[in-house]
Amino acid sequence: MTIPISLTPSAFFKNPYPYYDTLRSAHPLYKGNVLKYPGWYVTGYEEAAAILKDTRFKTRVPLPETSMKYKDLNHVQKQMMLFQNQPDHRRLRLPVSGVFTPRMTECYRPFINETVHHLLDQVQGEKKMELISDFAFPLASCIIAKIIGVPAEERDQCKEWASSLVQTIDLTRSRKVLTDGNQITAKMKEYFRELIQKRKQNPQHDVISMLLKEEQADKLTEEEVASTCILLAIAGHETTVNLISNSILCLLQHREQLLQLKENPALIHTAVEECLRYESPTQMTARVASEEIDMNGVTIRQGEQVYVLLGAANRDPKVFAHANEFDITRSPNPHLSFGQGHHICIGSSLARLEAQIAINTLLQRMPSLQLAVSEVRYRKLIGFRALMELPVTF
Repeated sequence: MTIPISLTPSAFFKNPYPYYDTLRSAHPLYKGNVLKYPGWYVTGYEEAAAILKDTRFKTRVPLPETSMKYKDLNHVQKQMMLFQNQPDHRRLRLPVSGVFTPRMTECYRPFINETVHHLLDQVQGEKKMELISDFAFPLASCIIAKIIGVPAEERDQCKEWASSLVQTIDLTRSRKVLTDGNQITAKMKEYFRELIQKRKQNPQHDVISMLLKEEQADKLTEEEVASTCILLAIAGHETTVNLISNSILCLLQHREQLLQLKENPALIHTAVEECLRYESPTQMTARVASEEIDMNGVTIRQGEQVYVLLGAANRDPKVFAHANEFDITRSPNPHLSFGQGHHICIGSSLARLEAQIAINTLLQRMPSLQLAVSEVRYRKLIGFRALMELPVTF
């Protein structure tokens, strides 16, 4: 079914959810030329979950296979587990997965606590801060850089690179974004190549050293190690920064929920899950059909693009009662914000822990926290729900 859908980009970036509802009302699997990208737009929860778990729907490199203009970017993307299918995806993911298990993630709690307090110490006397640049971004940057093995004095450069590269995988990317991304990728490849050589000579307790271990059965090449580090740097920044900043905004815009969390900090676990559902940091993930597939009364043909709108699936009223209401006690809450199936987010446990510690500590130390602006602005990204800035006072 095809219906005319009016989309104002500025309105969409501000609030995409009414638009998702319109698509879902037409059909949870809507075929159209939306936002200049023809394909299937998936807004239904059941359909989204099924597609994410169905290996007939393949992930793919965002750039054309024949793209030579952005060869460095293309080459690195081809070696990222994010854009690999089985068995290569399993081979690339398995060596890294041990670092991000819930049990291993819990080992980072003291360092996350220490970093959160250090960042808040720096702004405590100012009575105001820009929550993303002063808190969420440096927190996520510091944690993922330490885990990867990036020295403290080089972390600022790494976080700038990661912030720029996320735009290269979004549907809004321009030629300039891709050109800049290609140059940044070349620099990051060279940087991690040098860091890999240093870790060969002097191993540390970090991801790079672990991936270089000789006894590893299915060892990654040095280029694959570098590409894995680049992916972790991007994902470790973007998802976590968006989760923390979106969560704080949700709470500040729902004062009764904020008060409830302050009175009962143990609610932080369900609160973070609801923030993940209500304002999913990653709004969309793409697949391509590897064969003809029938689903919910429609036929998706081989080679057709499938855009799974996670932010829409997370507000499907068939699954979530009062889907457009923010409720930090919601349970169960089977949101799809970290995906499902083989490609479920490898760093989900870490992102959750960082958000839980960051939010509770912030509210405890700055109990009078409030927004410093009447209206917030979002970055012009379709695949991510990302604030441009979040000024607060306390």
